[in-house]
Amino acid sequence: MTMRLVLSLAALLLAAGPALADGGVPPVADPLVKKECGACHMAFQPALLPARSWSQMMATLDDHFGEDASLPAETAAAIGAYLTAHAGDAASGGRAGKFMRWVAPGGAPQRITENPYFQRKHPFPDSVWRDPKVVTKSNCPACHLGADQGWYDDD
Repeated sequence: MTMRLVLSLAALLLAAGPALADGGVPPVADPLVKKECGACHMAFQPALLPARSWSQMMATLDDHFGEDASLPAETAAAIGAYLTAHAGDAASGGRAGKFMRWVAPGGAPQRITENPYFQRKHPFPDSVWRDPKVVTKSNCPACHLGADQGWYDDD
């Protein structure tokens, strides 16, 4: 291989970052999704749920896990379009096969933390979830420093 090819391949691998690591999923790339979803919690990668889950979630933002997360219709539509286009079961979806295997045909799960794959990887006592640094099972960045980039296998 020529030096130019080696450098090009190295640059490609570095640009792909942690999402290409075992356990990685494509990070959220849409600035609107990062801004609106990330205002209250980590902007979860769309590949972690099927498109029907995201559609249901976006249709019920007035009761988003007990909170009113309503958005202007145009904003909600743009976010919904991004989430469903990049969902785990979408043709353009990422490497989320291990997350999608647990979803029942036609199922529309709303909580990533109820995924049997998640539960198998996180068999911790309640004291871990009550730790002030963790607080909730959906606080992925508390333990996975690369979570926002789709990197979860950092142990």
